[in-house]
Amino acid sequence: MAIEKALLLIADIGGYTRFMKQHRFSLAHAQETVAQLLEAVIDASGQFKLAKLEGDAAFFYATGTNYTALSRQLADIRRAFLARREQLIIDRMCKCDGCMQVSSLTLKFVTHAGEVAFQRVKHLTELAGMDVILVHRMLKNDVPVREYVLMTDPVLEKLDPELRRFTRGLEHEFEGVGRTATHYIDLNEIAAELPAALAPSVPRKLWHKLGLELSSLKYLLGFKEPCQDFRNVEIVDKPSE
Repeated sequence: MAIEKALLLIADIGGYTRFMKQHRFSLAHAQETVAQLLEAVIDASGQFKLAKLEGDAAFFYATGTNYTALSRQLADIRRAFLARREQLIIDRMCKCDGCMQVSSLTLKFVTHAGEVAFQRVKHLTELAGMDVILVHRMLKNDVPVREYVLMTDPVLEKLDPELRRFTRGLEHEFEGVGRTATHYIDLNEIAAELPAALAPSVPRKLWHKLGLELSSLKYLLGFKEPCQDFRNVEIVDKPSE
């Protein structure tokens, strides 16, 4: 089991937190909507390698200690997320809650640097260690804004000075870790330049609708439970059929 220095990053999609007692149809569409947004996040992840998909979040890592491109990478990921979200809105034909709430979906990041143990099993790489635990604990925090980057001291020290001036300090008590100095950036204070959205197109809308229904079929037929492992969706009742 190899131990290396690594930069850890979790990109977490939220916004469905009030999505509780809903029909399976809406939950299935919510599942597939988040899947499409996560695909955009992964495609834009650059130097980061995907360690694991965790429901409505993606856990990434990058080995080494060169964090100079971190700010640009986060900007690229956020830009890809916002562009895909806008396209989903433009192409939307369905009026269910899972589709109508797309505009409320947000993206936040937590990032930490430290030593991790890598265990490779066939084509999968599992990460372990206290630093992996810490970055996951950071998802439950007291940051007072919805869209942010939350980081620890080791990341702040390597951050681009231009971006560092936007940070605010916030100490946390993380379960199993203790008092930890953290710093956050409100992403709404940083402009995100988006590519021009595609113009509305009926054929593209129909194609998107067909793809959404086909990919949702396994949830609608009950082969899989939609949103079952989403950390940002609280479902208190089993969705009705």
